[in-house]
Amino acid sequence: MSHDFKETLREHGLRATAPRIAVLRELCDADTPLSHTEVLARLGQVEWDPATIYRNLVKLTEAGLTQVVSRAEGMARYALVTDHGDHSHAHDHEHPHFVCDDCGKVSCLPVAMTTAIEADDRWAASVRHATVQLRGACPDCIELAELP
Repeated sequence: MSHDFKETLREHGLRATAPRIAVLRELCDADTPLSHTEVLARLGQVEWDPATIYRNLVKLTEAGLTQVVSRAEGMARYALVTDHGDHSHAHDHEHPHFVCDDCGKVSCLPVAMTTAIEADDRWAASVRHATVQLRGACPDCIELAELP
């Protein structure tokens, strides 16, 4: 499926630069939220310096195209916002995340892993967003630990 990232950027008042398009593409293709370092690794050898990629992550977040969905270990991890355009296979990040204490990977969990949070008293108008983050050893690390 093809995405018109240039048009999406313009619709959000941003210039469609090569670094912005590349960052959006990596976030769209990712199965999990990505940190700045992970975006850099996925981009490989590019002519842009790490600061340029970081500034673009911040700018895309300010424009509402991306969001920080986890701050595990003090590191922001970004995901594509999916309520616009045709980014149908990108993740909707209104679900819990799991942080592996062994390998550090952040994984998306099904929403059924936690109960819905609803505020029905005087806090109802205050709560705009909730983040659920679960921790432990991921299935891959558990399997590795069980190997002889």
